[in-house]
Amino acid sequence: MIRRRLSGSAELRNNGVVKNVGEARETPTGTPQEELATGERSTRNRVARSILDHGPSTVAELAGRLGLTQAAVRRHLDALVADDVVTAREQRVYGTRTRGRPARVFALTDCGRDAFDQSYDKLAVDALRWIAEREGGPEAVAAFARARFAAQASAYREAIGTAAPDKRAEALAKALSADGYAATARSAPVGEQLCQHHCPVAHVAEQFPQLCEAETEIFAELLGTHVQRLATIAHGDGVCTTFIPKTSTDAPASTAGRNPA
Repeated sequence: MIRRRLSGSAELRNNGVVKNVGEARETPTGTPQEELATGERSTRNRVARSILDHGPSTVAELAGRLGLTQAAVRRHLDALVADDVVTAREQRVYGTRTRGRPARVFALTDCGRDAFDQSYDKLAVDALRWIAEREGGPEAVAAFARARFAAQASAYREAIGTAAPDKRAEALAKALSADGYAATARSAPVGEQLCQHHCPVAHVAEQFPQLCEAETEIFAELLGTHVQRLATIAHGDGVCTTFIPKTSTDAPASTAGRNPA
């Protein structure tokens, strides 16, 4: 499941807040339910985008920028707060504080900020390219990938260590899912298949297959048998699929098959 991101006219991901950007006016009475919901979401999109563009904002500031009533803005903010897109806090006052209750401002949460376009993938690709050019080429990238997955595998090793031999693939799948890989394990004719339905680094792995290779090597080490990578999301497949044979007598644990693509 690749995360969907939000540009100025796209949508907030995974929270049902926004689908289509539309007009800021309230939807007239009698509009079909689907159009009503779309109008609500598109207005919330504009509210969130306004906070992104202008920083933490009061209800009055948002209402003025968007041409909405303050009551309407509050209603949309309540929904955004419920979805962990924005959070409310007291407005910082610089200088002498005036009488009365401090105004509340609404700011994007980390979840809300992540819903908009980010450059993390580009940053990662640039960093790995720099490592390759300055520190020893593809082997340097491979060394980085192995170190990264080895550190990540400590939790996986603990989960597998407490599982019965025939439940290790399932235990690994659960541990991977906890890290966002949406993994499952299922029986195959002569073994098992470990399926990762999401890859958080798929866009980077498209250019640096050493990431997939290092992950496969770690799987072989953790499971105590050779494994074979049959498909990867980074190569355009729908799922990252790793074959795990039933026996390990024919191959050492450190041998890891690579994606034939």
